Amino acid sequence: MAEKTIRIQLVRGLAGKRREQIQAVHALGLKRPRQIVERPDTPAIRGQVKKVSHLVAVLEES
Repeated sequence: MAEKTIRIQLVRGLAGKRREQIQAVHALGLKRPRQIVERPDTPAIRGQVKKVSHLVAVLEES
């Protein structure tokens, strides 16, 4: 069985955000608005997404 993944898109810019939020977004591999990355669906990744849920969107889960 293939590993489950989620696609994450940065929907807001990082200007004026707290350092912890910027670090969480960079840890997900996102650098610029509208960029999309695919990451494994693990509790650690889900926690990072939850921390910056107002800045990112989960596009699809597979």
